[in-house]
Parts: sequence; C-alpha cells; structure tokens
Amino acid sequence: MSSNRPLRVAVVGAGPAGIYASDILSKTDLDVSIDLFERLPAPFGLVRYGVAPDHPRIKLIIDALHKVLDRGDIRLIANVDYGVDVKLDDLRQFYDAVIFSTGAIRDAALAIEGIDLPRSYGAADFVSWYDGHPDVARTWPLDQESVAVLGAGNVALDVARILAKHADDLLPTEIPANVYEILKASPVKDVHVFARRGPAQAKFSPLELRELGHVPDVDVVVYPEDFDFDEGSMAAISSSNQTKQVVKTLTDWTLKDPAELTASRRLHLHFLHAPAEVLGDEEQGVTGLRTERTQLNGDGTVSGTGEFHDWNVGAVYRAVGYFGSPLPEIPFDELKGVISNREGRVVDLDGEHVEGVYATGWIKRGPVGLIGHTKSDASETVRHLVEDFEGRDELPAAHGDPQAILDFLRDRGVDYVDWTSWLRLDDHEKSLGEPHGRKRIKVVPRDEQISIALARD
Repeated sequence: MSSNRPLRVAVVGAGPAGIYASDILSKTDLDVSIDLFERLPAPFGLVRYGVAPDHPRIKLIIDALHKVLDRGDIRLIANVDYGVDVKLDDLRQFYDAVIFSTGAIRDAALAIEGIDLPRSYGAADFVSWYDGHPDVARTWPLDQESVAVLGAGNVALDVARILAKHADDLLPTEIPANVYEILKASPVKDVHVFARRGPAQAKFSPLELRELGHVPDVDVVVYPEDFDFDEGSMAAISSSNQTKQVVKTLTDWTLKDPAELTASRRLHLHFLHAPAEVLGDEEQGVTGLRTERTQLNGDGTVSGTGEFHDWNVGAVYRAVGYFGSPLPEIPFDELKGVISNREGRVVDLDGEHVEGVYATGWIKRGPVGLIGHTKSDASETVRHLVEDFEGRDELPAAHGDPQAILDFLRDRGVDYVDWTSWLRLDDHEKSLGEPHGRKRIKVVPRDEQISIALARD
C-alpha cells in the first residue's frame, strides 16, 4: 500500500470470529491499524457467554484469544454498542474498512402450535442465563420435575445436562452464584431430549455425548425402539468416524440393564420423535409435549407416520439452532439470518459490494460449524479485504489518527472499556474464585462490571 498512513480497519464484535479476523489481518502484508469493538464490557463473545460452564476445555480457547489481544497491536474498544453509540457513517469517518463479526444470538423459530406458551423457552436465552450474560435477567423459573429439550445438537446436550446435573457438581466451574442457587433448588427429575431423526443423524460431538454418561447421579436412558438405520444412516456411519463413535455410544447405552438405572435424575434421549405441538394454555403454561413418530426414508431424511405421543412435561426448551440479528444500515438476509454478502464482501440489494464493508463468522455464513471453523471463514473475508485495498494510493477515511475515534466516543459520553480495563476486571474475577479453589467467579451485574473496568489510572 502506497498511502502515507496505515489502513484503518474496525472489527465489530470481539468474539472468536472477530479476534481471528483481526489476527489474520494483522499478519498480512498490509500496513494496518485495527480496532476491535465490542458491545459488552468484556471480550470473547461465545466462549464467555455461550459455552456451558462445565466445558473448561472449550473455554481454553479464551487463553489463545487472550494472547492475541495481549500482544498490543490490536486495540480493544469494548462497551460500545454499534447502532447506538456509533453507526456506519460514524465508523466511515475513522476507518477505511469495517468487518462485522457480531455472531448469531437469537433462537431460530420453531413453527409448531403452543411454542410461545409460558414455560416454553429458547435455548439461547437459557444458555445466556446460566453463563451470566449481562443482558439476561438474574432469575430463571426452574420449578418443574419433568422438562423437554428439542434438538439433536451439542446445544441441546448442554441445556439438558445443565438442567439434569446437580448444582454442587458445577461448583468447580465459573458458574455465577445466582445460577448455582437457582439450580440447587430445582426439583427436576426427568429431562427428555427429542430428535426428529435417527441416531446416525444426531449432530452430537462424540466427546460431549460420552461425557453425558459420566454425570454423577444422572442416568442416561435410551429406547431400543427409537433405533433404526436406513441406507443413508449406514452410509453416514461408514463415511464418518464421528458418526460411528456417536452411534456406538448410543447403542452401548441400549444394552444397559434397567436395574442399574438407580440415579435420582434421568436424562432421556428420544430419536425419531418430531415435535408437533406444545400442550397447555396461557393460564397454565406448558402442560405437555406432543410428538409425532417419524420414519427414515432411506436417505437419512424422515417423514411423519401419523402416530402421536403425548409427554407429561412442564417446560420446553427449543435448541433447534441460532439466528442472526439485523444491524442498522447493513443489508440483511431475513430468510437466512445473515448479513447479505458474497464470500465476506457485504452486498446491497443489487448484489453490488458495499465498499469497505465486510462480514465474518456466524453473521456471515449462519450458525453452523464449531468455533475453530471461524478461522478459515475469517481468512476468506480478510483475503478479499486485502485484494480490495492492496496498492491503493488514497484511503477513504477522513480521520486517520487512531486517537480521533476515542475523542469522538468521549465527546458522546461513551465509557469505553480498553484492554487494560478488561485486565483489571479479569483479575477481579480471578480473585473472587481463589478463596473457593476456582479459576474465577464470573461477575454478572453489568453495572458492577463497568464500575470495576472503568477504574482507570
């Protein structure tokens, strides 16, 4: 690049996708200055607020992300809400390019009757609650002995496991104190997970599924009549080691002697049961779930049989996927729940690239794949950004001084959180955990987070 100043890039969203994109961009041949914006006072997105607290291995990803930001060449500007504190026109004054990496935090819709009844919840909201997300209420109504979870992926397993697990077994984790107290008082005895397809089509990871069988005082119950394998299933098993391991674990559980199932809580896995209706009314809330028995069609898909079953449950959690949220001034695909883009370049209604605007992560491609998949996703977006700016003599942003955006935010009364402030909060959380032999106790109330983080010298 022949300009007399670095390329100024804003990345909006400080979760894994945004940090990976920033890291990859910083290692290109471009002379670049990167600011990483985050709506919340704390960085790390999904791995802080979207991973079950009893999955410390996944949370180790934070250590790698922490090292990227701790280098000092990528500047964190947190507690800044895009669309409220700054808008696209504002960012264009200070940055030549903007990458949006805001993720997907809404629950995907499930179009069945009764899904909006009281005590019918989205898994995303429940996950945010037990992870201490600042936007979510501190309470949750866990008052039912029998509950249903709809879905056949890892989020469904996380939700079911947290509901079934004894709260004391979560004490070594980062579980917030208010979440522990509510889980401790939960009367739950049975958690039912329903998958509309067969065992070979389940999207559980093998390790997470095996871990389910080692939860103290929780029996995993499966039903042999739910096990069917068509040609599509056998092809999936033979072609995927992951599918093979999942099916083996599930099949082994069918061989358990019912006399061995003596735990005080049970986690039931039901296959070939499609949710058809949430039963109840507005006054009583959820009183049950109706499912339709399905059958495999030969290619791994299923169709309904017309045979229905009613289950006596008092709450329903749908874990059927996440969905992106639209951003002000940014083209959005309402059907897919993503920013309209072509390989990371944001496009308008005519399919033309919106100059200088890009997307990466789940808001780019939808909520599929594991956290690590966002690296290759970010590489594609960054590659196009480099192609668009490499060799340009003139850069579009009017204010190339990195201090200008900070002055702008202060003038607007925005109390942004920088990396040094976050480290103070990080140390505070660790200090709360030390007396209890825990790595940290996550601070939940947003006001307290801000008061600690903004105690600048």
